[in-house]
Amino acid sequence: MKSQLDATDRTLIKQLSLDGRMPVNKLVEHLGVTPPTLYSRMKRMLSSGVLKIAGLIDIFKTEDLIMAIVAFKIVDGTKLEERLEQISKLKQVHSAMVVTGRFDIFIEVVVPEMPALYEFMTKDLPALGDIESCESFVVMKAKNKWVLPKSTNDWFDQV
Repeated sequence: MKSQLDATDRTLIKQLSLDGRMPVNKLVEHLGVTPPTLYSRMKRMLSSGVLKIAGLIDIFKTEDLIMAIVAFKIVDGTKLEERLEQISKLKQVHSAMVVTGRFDIFIEVVVPEMPALYEFMTKDLPALGDIESCESFVVMKAKNKWVLPKSTNDWFDQV
């Protein structure tokens, strides 16, 4: 079941997306709530899975990480959920999503080097079975990877 988020929840998410280490006193100032209310809202969103606190790395500022987008079509469309679940558990997979279009699933993969991507593409993925076709795209550069896109600005204002 999806969670209902009010304007205060959305403002909290926006502030944390801008600065995940924003002090509580600044957050309550932005939200216009008391610290106990802030903690209650954060606890609710964390326990429901709406919000996750995580350390992020900019892989483009490291020398030894490669990101790739892998798109594939599975043989049996009735097993889409099962395949998505299996794929999302692979250690190299950062995110996995069911998509529309000529492919069924897109995944974002992060590996330490090109041979690791090769092994993932030729051994790990085929071992899952049911893959009809597959295409990979090595990400050479990305922008705004850490932030919510500007297109979500209106979302924050909705109640």
